[in-house]
Order: sequence, then C-alpha cells, then structure tokens
Amino acid sequence: MQAIRTETFLAAPDLQARRRYPYYRWMESEGIPIHFDVAGISDITQIPREPWARTGKGLGTFLELVGTYQAERGMFVCEIPPGEALEVQHHLYEQFTLILQGRGATEIWQKEGPKRIFEWGKGSLFAPPRNTSYRMFNVGREPVLYFGVTNAPRLFNGMFGAWTGDASPSQFDFVFNCDYDFLHLYDGREEYFNRTENRVTSGRYNASVWYTNFIPNVSEEFVENLEQKVAGGQLTGYRMAGGFPSGHISEWPVGRYHKAHYHGPGAVLIGLKGNGYVNLWPRALGIHPWQDGHADRVAMVGWGANSIYVPPDGWFHQHMSTGKVPARHVAVYGGSSPLATQRGGDEGGVYIPVREGGVLINYEDEDPEVRRYFIEANRREGIECDMPPVTYRTDPVALTF
Repeated sequence: MQAIRTETFLAAPDLQARRRYPYYRWMESEGIPIHFDVAGISDITQIPREPWARTGKGLGTFLELVGTYQAERGMFVCEIPPGEALEVQHHLYEQFTLILQGRGATEIWQKEGPKRIFEWGKGSLFAPPRNTSYRMFNVGREPVLYFGVTNAPRLFNGMFGAWTGDASPSQFDFVFNCDYDFLHLYDGREEYFNRTENRVTSGRYNASVWYTNFIPNVSEEFVENLEQKVAGGQLTGYRMAGGFPSGHISEWPVGRYHKAHYHGPGAVLIGLKGNGYVNLWPRALGIHPWQDGHADRVAMVGWGANSIYVPPDGWFHQHMSTGKVPARHVAVYGGSSPLATQRGGDEGGVYIPVREGGVLINYEDEDPEVRRYFIEANRREGIECDMPPVTYRTDPVALTF
C-alpha cells in the first residue's frame, strides 16, 4: 500500500487568515503553545506545555486539526502539578473532559447552589455543565493530565463577529464572567455526577446510548455488541450535560478492522488501548482509491494510547488494529456543522452501506488493497489477521455523493 501523511497534500493552516476569527485571537492571548496538525497526533501528552495563567498553577497547550477547525471545536491538554489545585474555572462554552493521567477531585457549584465534589482518576470522563464554577484538584503524587474538547470556537466566533476583526480582548471576558445559571442543565443535585445505568437501545440496529454525566473509566466500561462497523465489534454511545458532549466508546478484537465510512467534521477519537493506523481519503476519490490510481492521495495516520485523530469533512476513514490486545477508543462529537457534509435522513446514520445510498463501505465492496496491506502490517507485529473471509463484488456501485 502506498500511503502518505496528509501534510503532503493538504495545505498548512493560513494563520494570518485564521487570526480574523475571535477564537484565534483569544487562543493567542492565553500565552500557551498552539499545536497545529492535519489529521492526527500520535501522543497528545508529549506536546510541550507551558504555564497557563488562567488556570493558576496549571500548564497547557492548545491543539488543532483540520477537522476540528472545520467543525469549530477547540482542544487542549492541561497539566496540574502534584498536590496542587487550579484556579476556579467558569465559562459559557461546554467542555468534554477526559483524565489521561493521575487522580484528583472536582468541586463544582453555581452562584445560588450547593458545592458538590466528585473524585476521578485515569480514564474518567465528565463535562462541567455550561457556566458552572468548578475547581480541579490533584490529590496524587504524579502530575494530572487531562484532555479538553470544547465548543468554544463557535461561541467566540458567534458572539464576537467572525470575520469582522473588531473584537477586543476585553470583550472576551463576558465568556468567563456571565452570571447566568442554566438550571435546566444543572440544578446542583447531589447525584448529578454519579455513574448511571441508564442505557437505552433503539433504532434499526439496536444501538445502545448511555445517559450519564460521569464515566469512572472509559477504558474498562462495558460496551454492547454492535457489528455494523466492525466484525466482532462493540459500541456504546453516551450523552452528557444536556447534549454536549456526546460520543461513543468502541472496542474491537485483535486482528480486525473497521469498515470505511465518512461524515461531517469534528469527531475527535482518542486512543485508549491497543494500536494501529487509520486510512483516510477524500470521498471524491470513490470507494476504490488504490485500484483507481489514487494511492498517492490516501493518508495513513498511526494511533495508540493517548493519540487523537479527526477525519476532515467528508473523508472516508477506517480504524485498523495491529496491536496484541483488543483495540478501544472513545469518540466525542455533538452539536452541528450546518455547512459540512451531511448524511441522509435514514435513522441508520453511519451504518447504512453505500449500496443503499449511505456512507459505509462493506468489506465486500472495499478496495482489496485495504485487506492485503492489513495482513502484511499485522504480520510485522506478530499478529495474524482474523477477519472473516470475503468475496469481493465487482458489480457497479451507484454512489450518491
């Protein structure tokens, strides 16, 4: 397989143009590094961090990929030194929070409500409800590292006039000083951050969605069987904090890989267990990019624990495992991107095959080079491919994109 990194055929970010957006000017004003990449970062814990005044004693770095830029998603990594606490945080944007390392606690409240405290450790996932005040504590002997995904870019750009160039830094203060309590999202009840068992199965494929505001360890939680995207795979969706974040936890066996599919931008996938690579290509290249002579436009991004990858808008992508343990990742998305690639209205979503007008390539319709290279890559790692046998179809596919 001839595959290249996306940097070779996707342009580097035009930073001067992006500075016209209020969110970029705010990021720069925060005084911490901003790391730009295209489709993935192999280990976000290794990106340099610097003191972040807004957090007090914390250190941080902003991250941005093409897909998060397209979807107006913000990303960052923050470090809390051993035995320290961050300054109180309070913001109008919403935030997915995943603990990558360490253990600690969060105290959270609204101006008229009680203070609540919940504890967390590596793998914990939660989301402070919009505009609550909260403070994070490191109660261990090693630094805490956590990964945040936010809808801050859309909030900043919408409130302060994207493309107008007339927002001053002082205007941004409203995002952090608004005193409105969103009581329909958080009413201070004591059990709000308790893990629930509220899982609902519905739809054409009996997909499971878990409604909970706290997941103690996404690496160990039970996930239901769902084979529409990967043979032998499991997948459970989750919903938190009234809508953002939402996402899913997915696991699949050793020697297996996902079916390629596409959707709009902004889905951030974080590696939890295992390792491998992701194939990505623009959907305009069709479902057989190697056979059709487009190998030089297929990207390959490696993934493992603490990696992130974000498919750009309308790009086919498929998650390949070459590790010796079952692969697992957690995805975060939510919200909408009205100008992005949209799926049809069928309730099956990303599970509908391209032969039915959908967005997913079944194994029998994929380019044979996908499996050939997968077998080769696994053997290099001492792993045997365990994919179900396939007979490739040669009859035409009427693509709808």
